[in-house]
Amino acid sequence: MNSLAPTRRTNPLRDLQTFGQSVWLDYIRRNLITSGELQRLVDEDGLQGVTSNPAIFEKAITSSDDYTIAIGELARQGLSDPKAIFEALAILDIQAAANVLRPVYQRTHFRDGFVSLEVSPQLAHDTAGTVEEARRLWTRVSRPNAMIKVPATVEGIGAIRELIGDGINLNVTLLFSTEMYERVADAYITGLETLARRGGDLNRLASVASFFISRIDATIDAGLTSRMLQGGLAERAALESVRGRVAIANARLAYEGYTRIYRSERWRRLSEEGAQTQRLLWASTSTKNPAYRDVAYVEELIGPDTVN
Repeated sequence: MNSLAPTRRTNPLRDLQTFGQSVWLDYIRRNLITSGELQRLVDEDGLQGVTSNPAIFEKAITSSDDYTIAIGELARQGLSDPKAIFEALAILDIQAAANVLRPVYQRTHFRDGFVSLEVSPQLAHDTAGTVEEARRLWTRVSRPNAMIKVPATVEGIGAIRELIGDGINLNVTLLFSTEMYERVADAYITGLETLARRGGDLNRLASVASFFISRIDATIDAGLTSRMLQGGLAERAALESVRGRVAIANARLAYEGYTRIYRSERWRRLSEEGAQTQRLLWASTSTKNPAYRDVAYVEELIGPDTVN
């Protein structure tokens, strides 16, 4: 045997799939799609989804010339309202990305291959407004592997129930507490029960619950540092032992809730009709503290039926 023979390199992103975790990209830009880079990420790295938000689109549009021609064309068509122009540009990108990911959607039997578009943040506390805009965006995007992003506010809970009952794929975002996560899961299941009564196809309805990680430690660590400056040696040592660990512990509690909820008799009845669980999506997993390893929140949260 030739000891100098090249060894086969494994791809750590693809390796995550062997543990039941999907990798989605929290980024979009027109050049990502038109250059073929998104297709390459799907083919080589096993990318299985894309998410976006207004801030991502703002940066993409204002920091590049990718959209100059498209904006000029929209202006020639008589479109002058900035929000309408923004929405038109964003929807074209979402549709194009969804087309790239459609084979993933088919291959995974409607479990992955999604592209998310967020409702206006100004509607975060407006149930009726969120429902109306989510329905409108869902219709305009017109892709089965689109997901509409709805924030996990108190007002958003009612919107989630209603939209899932309509058969609209949802990415429920901005989850920080286990209590709110369980309310979101209940709203999802209630919506599925409505969809089932209406004769909808439960198998094709998909949703994720985006649970945020690093922002929690960023907040908690700041409080710990303040207390450590005032405490004695024993208290400082105790506080130091939990620095950078609260967010992961919080996420694990949410995952425990997930496994309990989707083992229930209530869920079993929906599962028999083809319903998919609403997976937890670990969001904000890049470390904010440069003292932490850049994959600290990735390695600790690898598990079945999750998305990162």
